[in-house]
Amino acid sequence: MSSPFSIAREDAAARDAEDPLASFRDRFDVPSELYMDGNSLGPISDDAERTLDRVVDEWRERGIEGWTEGEQPWWEYAEHLGERLAPYVGADPEEVVIANSTTVNIHSLIGTFLDHVADVPAREVEAPDAIDDTAVDASGNVVVANELDFPTDHYAIRAQFRQRGLDPDEHLRLVESRDGRTIEYEDVAAAMDDDVGILFMPTVLYRSGQLFDVAALTELAHDNGALAGFDAAHSVGAVPHEFSAADVDFAVWCSYKYLNAGPGSIAGLYVNERYHGLTPALPGWWGNEKASQFDLELTYTPEQSAGAWQIGTVPMLSAAPLEGSLDLLDEAGIDRVRAKSLELTDLLATLVADLSAAGYEYSVGTPADGKRRGGHVAVEHPDADRVSQALRERGVVVDYRPPNVIRICPAPLYVGYADVYDVAEQLRSVIDEGAHEAFTASEGVS
Repeated sequence: MSSPFSIAREDAAARDAEDPLASFRDRFDVPSELYMDGNSLGPISDDAERTLDRVVDEWRERGIEGWTEGEQPWWEYAEHLGERLAPYVGADPEEVVIANSTTVNIHSLIGTFLDHVADVPAREVEAPDAIDDTAVDASGNVVVANELDFPTDHYAIRAQFRQRGLDPDEHLRLVESRDGRTIEYEDVAAAMDDDVGILFMPTVLYRSGQLFDVAALTELAHDNGALAGFDAAHSVGAVPHEFSAADVDFAVWCSYKYLNAGPGSIAGLYVNERYHGLTPALPGWWGNEKASQFDLELTYTPEQSAGAWQIGTVPMLSAAPLEGSLDLLDEAGIDRVRAKSLELTDLLATLVADLSAAGYEYSVGTPADGKRRGGHVAVEHPDADRVSQALRERGVVVDYRPPNVIRICPAPLYVGYADVYDVAEQLRSVIDEGAHEAFTASEGVS
């Protein structure tokens, strides 16, 4: 049977030979030749292992003295890594810190701004007629999110409403999707009114890979007297952000996907400097101001930075790999990572389109416009569950998201152009050979 593909593997391999990021693959221990699940869990790198091993050695050799005498003293480790991360989200160092888990950070930040939403400092925004500046104060108690969010976001938001005696069914307003894949800006705008205090959206939808315009959504929120918060778990490390320039109010993300810091690695958060000094909804001793932290006063005094939203002691063994991962990412350059990511996802989408044109029931559910696409591609198929199982048996590590999505992530630091071609070839082969028919549909999330 002749190949259905409009691009030859030799052409893809030639692009690998010219790829300035190709050598980074040698610094990863990739568990499969075609590991395409870095949007769920990135593989370990030599760099991440190096900094983890260093902290383990410091623990062994210095014990408690590691807090003050580590190569990067543990006492200020969260702030140090926050400073390292700040350029990747376009923020000032004091606006970023590593802390907690993503879900805990959503609880903490949503709770904080529900408590303080009527008391936040006035924000100067350009009036619609561009003649005068008008101070806007958020005052509503409705949170606008969307029906395609990762579920944990809704769990946390609803719980924070319940803690405040508010009915989540009345106060969580969900923007509906027109196609089950994406959320349109116009529909978000239609959901905004004077009752809205917070617009909380993802930077990238976890299922389809749609990338949102953070600046436009932030401006929309502010123009409607609301705050703008984002869950950036599916973009940090793959897509450069400019949170401060966009005047984003707050954001959260994880570090085990594109940042490759390991399973359950520490999360990160951003809080615009205008809110430094607010009392977090979930205060803990590690967010107390550093100068008086060990005075052990029973009255909490928040740190005058994003560090106030730390809760417990920094978990060094889940934070240390992030340091090495950032060393590697600094060397690669986020702009080069993003450029290659767009090329890889373009290539994958083209090859899937070729399969569709040849009569295979594959389609792409991710926006074609690179400005609206994150780091993975949602390949749709009526039997996606069983196809994904067959792919994994063949060493193509992908994941399935109900009802019909195979998520494929060609992460630029360890995936090449020929790899993408080989994945497409396996998509074809699974169907041609009926390999998926040997599996039972699970209807679960792998």
